[in-house]
Amino acid sequence: MAGDANGSGNAIDKKQEDDFMSFMFHPYPYSDPNAVNAVSGVGARPVQGLQAVAAKIAGQLLAGKRVGLDAYPGADVSALVNVLRQKCAMPDGGSSIRFIDAAELLRPSGEIERMLAPYLPEDREADPVLLYGRRYKGGYAGIQSEDAVASLRTQLEAPGGALVYGQGALAEALQPCYDVCIWMDVTPRQAVLAYKNGHARNLGSDRDLPYNLTMRRNYYVDFEIAMELRWNLIRAGRMDFYISADVPETMQMLSFEELKRLFEELCARPFRCRPVYLEGVWGGYYIHRLRNLPKEMRNCAWVFDMIPLEVSIVAKTPDYEFEAPFFTFVQVMGETLLGRQAFEQFGGYFPIRFNYDDTYHSSGNMSIQCHPDGPYVTRNHDELGRQDESYYVCVAGQGAKTYLGFNEEKSCDEFFEKAREAEKNGELVDYVKYINAVPSVPGTQVMIPAGTVHASGRNQVILEIGSLTVGSYTYKLYDYQRTDPQTGQRRPIHLKMGGEVIRGERTREWVYDNLVNHGGVVREGEGWREVVVGEHELLYFSLRNLIFEREIADDTAGFFHVLALVDGERVRVASEADPSKCFVMNSMDIVVVPASLGKYTVTNLGVGTVTVHKTLLKKEE
Repeated sequence: MAGDANGSGNAIDKKQEDDFMSFMFHPYPYSDPNAVNAVSGVGARPVQGLQAVAAKIAGQLLAGKRVGLDAYPGADVSALVNVLRQKCAMPDGGSSIRFIDAAELLRPSGEIERMLAPYLPEDREADPVLLYGRRYKGGYAGIQSEDAVASLRTQLEAPGGALVYGQGALAEALQPCYDVCIWMDVTPRQAVLAYKNGHARNLGSDRDLPYNLTMRRNYYVDFEIAMELRWNLIRAGRMDFYISADVPETMQMLSFEELKRLFEELCARPFRCRPVYLEGVWGGYYIHRLRNLPKEMRNCAWVFDMIPLEVSIVAKTPDYEFEAPFFTFVQVMGETLLGRQAFEQFGGYFPIRFNYDDTYHSSGNMSIQCHPDGPYVTRNHDELGRQDESYYVCVAGQGAKTYLGFNEEKSCDEFFEKAREAEKNGELVDYVKYINAVPSVPGTQVMIPAGTVHASGRNQVILEIGSLTVGSYTYKLYDYQRTDPQTGQRRPIHLKMGGEVIRGERTREWVYDNLVNHGGVVREGEGWREVVVGEHELLYFSLRNLIFEREIADDTAGFFHVLALVDGERVRVASEADPSKCFVMNSMDIVVVPASLGKYTVTNLGVGTVTVHKTLLKKEE
């Protein structure tokens, strides 16, 4: 049989999620209880529970206030509105409060669909499962009827309490009409699960689409315009109250000023995000055991430990836990979190993403793939920039390899020819003839500039660190003829797109000269040193190791740092100015050190020498 047994794949159980999606389409419904940040002294306690939140808002309505209640897609606004109707009802069943559904402002469904068609192209030759699209930037104004909005503005001039609720209720043209503006948030994990479980539908749509098309529309349109509106409300200071509502019955509400104080407390210390876990056809078992994940999970392919647009952040006080999307936190904290250079250079987005890819004791490799450069991403997806990546090998079993670059220059054309034939005839490709393999040893750092062919081989756990993209553009070139667990068909690949961005000249020699373990000692002292393990002119971040026996001191100097405990059991990361502002990291935890923290120390709480992987932006010259 041609090929490497490590890359062969068989049909898997129908209950297991596929992994051909590049976005977060199939998060496992698990909220990690250990990924919380202990804080204290944050002032007011949130209004807690559906009934209490409704009572607070009802008081505003009955006092004659005009209230706008907007929400992130997937939030269950109806639960709150139904209780509000009860609390505002008169004994005869009537109500003096006007309830207006923002859905009434939308253009007709067919018109919205036609407007959005250019952003959701149907080119199955390039994109067999219709995964990709272009970011829609028209906001709610683009899909709302101007006449309907004007009519509502007139209605809201009349005295008396009124509630306008639902997505688009706080569209820019309506914001001046309200006395009170409320935003209801859910974590990205919960938003996706709401659509997956049939609790939500694309905004303005009058028909049910296949799940993958629903989610494509979300990532390029619905999620995009909601994030932008939330950001605009924050920038303009027009958000009066914020509701955290993953579970409607236990929702919590803070004033925006109280939310900001809570976020400031989180940003005054090193913190950890709440990860999202995903199964996959090549998923392994190392992190599954390390973090005691639910036994019902078949495996754990990805750990989205710090994917900025997909994870959440949890503050734990002695009285309550409060969870919010991490990107909401980023939008509020801005330069305090990111530092001036990052804030200005990346427009307020958190510019680096982190996840673990686990193939430990799995049935196969990740797909052979590549990513696009900046001009291609901007031209085809209207995205923010190129997609570069890097892999740091944390755990490796026998025979583990990382595939990177081609063996020879002619290998690129030969591989693509074989891959195209395999796409038609279903035969296996002897990919090791064409794709270079780097032996995987813990501590190996490889860099993967856009256009470089690569794959993580089976039997390892790698820390993947990548550049900023709102979406994720993984063009799969070969997938070992594995089948999709939902359709039973071979999983789709993207040879057309991949062929347009591949860099065939990146061969074995070039890879070792440029992409594997490049750097040197930055600073050192007795029992400690900081080493650059990876830098490349195409990557805007620097990859380093802090290696020490007892303790090492560092300074953010206006740049956020991201730390991962890649070798060792336990360390404490603490502010030098106030050691109570700290986070205790366990093995393979990932922690963000805000740019504003300044000097901090990392202390070994275990035995032996430990290694903490550190990522930071390069300074602009």
